[in-house]
Amino acid sequence: MISYKKLEDKLKERGITRSDLTMLLGISSRTIAKIGRGEKLSRIVMEKLCGFFSCTVEELCREISNNPILQTLRDEKDAKISGGLYHELQVRMTYNSNHIEGSRLTEDQTRLIFETNTLDVSGSMPVDDILETVHHFRAIDYVIDCADDVLSEEIIKKLHFILKHDTKDSTLDWFAVGDYKKRPNVVGGHETTPPRNVPSRMKALLENYNAKSNVTIHDIIAFHAAFEQIHPFQDGNGRVGRLIALKECLRHSIVPFLIEDCKKAFYYRGLYQWNTERGWLTDTCLDGQDTFKRLLAIFE
Repeated sequence: MISYKKLEDKLKERGITRSDLTMLLGISSRTIAKIGRGEKLSRIVMEKLCGFFSCTVEELCREISNNPILQTLRDEKDAKISGGLYHELQVRMTYNSNHIEGSRLTEDQTRLIFETNTLDVSGSMPVDDILETVHHFRAIDYVIDCADDVLSEEIIKKLHFILKHDTKDSTLDWFAVGDYKKRPNVVGGHETTPPRNVPSRMKALLENYNAKSNVTIHDIIAFHAAFEQIHPFQDGNGRVGRLIALKECLRHSIVPFLIEDCKKAFYYRGLYQWNTERGWLTDTCLDGQDTFKRLLAIFE
């Protein structure tokens, strides 16, 4: 549902009604009715409204989610509220997801970057650890913004681009930032999908997943395992995969799961053994869901 309260406020400021827009902008009465019902307007209509009021789309309307967790995250993000659920999700997920992949930043340092855009470092610190922390904050923002959209290759590649652009990897000719890998890779001694097969495997995975009418936490865990087995990118697959899981949980009104660095061994075991034993990864992700529930309880 779309809230047009900001549009209504602008109409009042100008002393006009919604119906007046039919003559002023050539908008049909059917479109005016959509505004009253809180339905999404076409891009052309929004451009007309933005031009008339000399403002952005965000200054006219905002999307209201039926998922209270997603709506809270959006409200706190837009209002730049400090110390709430959005704040803690950013810090805790970014720290844990990056640390699982080898980042040397502590949770306190991650929090400092998010809260003050500064970093207190004693000794050397890889620049990429800092960049990828900031990038992960922006990737979570992107997930919150597009949470309601159907999962697509475009969204997945965008997440990879957000995470890896401007890093050392992006200077390598053979490293495809925001695109599928060009070179084969092995993870933990396990073979992954060859580059030539990645596009077809990803297409099939998404088609099968998006065809489901009632997605559950188990479907999201299964997608996560399949995504990591394909390992479509040269690097950053784990972080992208966990961000996808966050997005899909928010999209389907499921409490997300937050994998903590201290559970890394159990998490990797579950991924590696998924084809023979699904309980290990499932239990680890459900434990991560309990972790998120404890975070939610703080703000009840």
